[in-house]
Amino acid sequence: MKSLKIISALLLVTLVLSACKKGFVALNTDPNGTPNALPQQLLAPALVNTVSTNMLRNRNFNNELMQVTVDPGDGEGKVFRYDLRRTWADNTWNNWYTQLTNFKDIYTVASQPLTYDKTYMGISLICQSWVYSLLTDTYGDIPYAESNMGKEGNFAPKFDQQKDVYMDIFKKLETADTLLIGARNVNGGSDPVYNGNALKWRQFGNSLYLRLLLRLSGKAEISAACIAKIKEIVDTNPAAYPLMTGNADAAILRWTGVGALTSPFIGGVREQDWRSVGIAEFFINNLNRWADPRLITGRLSIATYQGGYAGIPSGYAPGRGIDNRSYFLSTTSATTLMNEPLMGNIMNYSELQFILAEAASKGWIAGDAQSYYNNGVLSGITLWVPAFTSPIETYLASADITFSNTASLDQKMELIHQQKYYALFATDFEQWFEYRRTGHPILPKGSGLVNNGIMPACLNYPVYVQSSNPEHYKAAVAVQGPDDISTQVWWQKP
Repeated sequence: MKSLKIISALLLVTLVLSACKKGFVALNTDPNGTPNALPQQLLAPALVNTVSTNMLRNRNFNNELMQVTVDPGDGEGKVFRYDLRRTWADNTWNNWYTQLTNFKDIYTVASQPLTYDKTYMGISLICQSWVYSLLTDTYGDIPYAESNMGKEGNFAPKFDQQKDVYMDIFKKLETADTLLIGARNVNGGSDPVYNGNALKWRQFGNSLYLRLLLRLSGKAEISAACIAKIKEIVDTNPAAYPLMTGNADAAILRWTGVGALTSPFIGGVREQDWRSVGIAEFFINNLNRWADPRLITGRLSIATYQGGYAGIPSGYAPGRGIDNRSYFLSTTSATTLMNEPLMGNIMNYSELQFILAEAASKGWIAGDAQSYYNNGVLSGITLWVPAFTSPIETYLASADITFSNTASLDQKMELIHQQKYYALFATDFEQWFEYRRTGHPILPKGSGLVNNGIMPACLNYPVYVQSSNPEHYKAAVAVQGPDDISTQVWWQKP
């Protein structure tokens, strides 16, 4: 009898727990939702989070390396002195791979029979290519073919060599271009960059293709193929590879200040932090000398110093005691860089024109290098100052930066990349990548630089990767070289 009571009690408890579990599941299931997020639900958050990561790291890392700003002081870990802590590696690595999961999920869901959508598939491949290029250009060899496979139980992916990563990125961009031929537009609310316009995504994808082909163009083993492809895109078969045609086609996530489209600088960077970081002499002196409209009109939101503009020398020796001078303004009561819509730049038309100017200068395409250069300068200015209407030739002559087709190639590269440097303002690590590729623009080097005064060539791998994925980490280092900021990535080596 006692045993029967115990059994009955256990059965009662089991029934009660089962009922509770069923109720819990019902209570925590959205009756209007779907177990798998749809592409239109994933795209905007993935774009916002990626661009937010890029903006924050552009501000405190790229800008310090590339003499846009100087965070003055004599403490250790000052990026403007090339003194990089290993912890710089973690933020971009973690966030970029996190968003790759979302971009890949967009493709996975969009490619299913019931949800088949070529536009989202193409957009996904372009976004994957963009983020993977950021990863490999920052770190070198990276997890690629086996990355983002945690759902499949792979938490220790192998690293792919940079050449293989790039070759597959190019395949992705080719596939995206094909998918987007005549593709329908998608839900504008799902796309904060192009409002769902499939053609504009296709133009961006092919413009990105040119950016990345140019990045490999100096690598001996792949140079000829890259140059041939550049010529095919621009000259031989342009109808198959539509490119951006003006500022209206620029890939920019514009911050409206509404909901999720609020700049990450608001709340992510304190106002006093803006004031404590000065503008570098290199950045401000050129704009001053050229009487650049972006500076003169105040669109770049730079504070004056003693009635004018003045910067801090980058790389100055510790102990010199430099005081802050001009700095980026930091108020939300007016349009400053804290809430500037254009700070969400991914790739703009001005950059594309300078890519074409370089290719034409080197004889790879048939266009006129001077025309591309002039268009690049003009579109770079009018993106920020639409009211600028002066003839670009007049501005260039007054600033003494007129392009000449008879100049030496090195002189042409300095002019092109000095202007491209400003076109790349606020664009993730692109200034750093291009400087590592070309050595232009020529940056002054202060006596306080460490790392033997050599621009860092990559970021270290995150420390936790060494312990969580030791086998593949060691294999990657054995191929690429020491896990050190001076180790050049594959495309930097001759």
